Amino acid sequence: MVRYGEVWMRHWKLVVSALSLLVAVASLQGCGTTHATMQNSQGEDVMLLGHDPVAYFTAGKPTYGDPSIKTSLPQRTYYFASEANKRLFDSGPDKYEPQYGGFCASGAAFALKLGSDPTQFEIVNGKLYIFGDVIGHEAWSIDPVWNLRHGDAVWPEARAVGWRWQSLRRYVGKVDWYKSGADIHRDWAEKYPGRAMSAYDPGGMITNLFLRGPGWRAREGYGPQPVVGFVGEDPCPPACPGQVSKRFGEQN
Repeated sequence: MVRYGEVWMRHWKLVVSALSLLVAVASLQGCGTTHATMQNSQGEDVMLLGHDPVAYFTAGKPTYGDPSIKTSLPQRTYYFASEANKRLFDSGPDKYEPQYGGFCASGAAFALKLGSDPTQFEIVNGKLYIFGDVIGHEAWSIDPVWNLRHGDAVWPEARAVGWRWQSLRRYVGKVDWYKSGADIHRDWAEKYPGRAMSAYDPGGMITNLFLRGPGWRAREGYGPQPVVGFVGEDPCPPACPGQVSKRFGEQN
């Protein structure tokens, strides 16, 4: 008969081996940026794929900024659709910057820093929240208060940590309130009976953690996700400075 201690030791060795592998891969790929940025051809770490953070408040829509109208903060740069919006931002960045470093607000509730689609957003109590995709947005909508409470509670842990390392360690050591995809679909069915969640492929953990950076699915389009583009880097259209961009499902 196998003793309990031996079973526990085997399990622990597997966990340690898996964690060691993840750490090794992370060291090869880098820990990731602290904010959900994408680097442009000039080496700037741009937030929101070049969308104007102020326009969410003033126009109520995701709007491409202009690369010639920008403000740089430590480790991140923002573009603006107008000089007026830039002035508003410069007078008080904390009022306009997205919460959780621009990473998905749904993932933030589980201390994860993954995904950033600037066309998926909410403004709650005067604060801007961005989601990784339509699925993350829908999952968050099941219980915004629950998500914000947990996201705010664990953000101090994640704030200064690179997105790749933070997400890796929280995949291995999940928060006590972690919910699986099955749990989220169950909660969705209870809140919205008869209404299906959007069919969406988020690209897989390996791709999102090791092969690509935050915002890649929105930039390029993935599955049913329309191409948002990276203003200043990608063709116009779709990424035309100053124009309003479309949320999921609004583009043909």
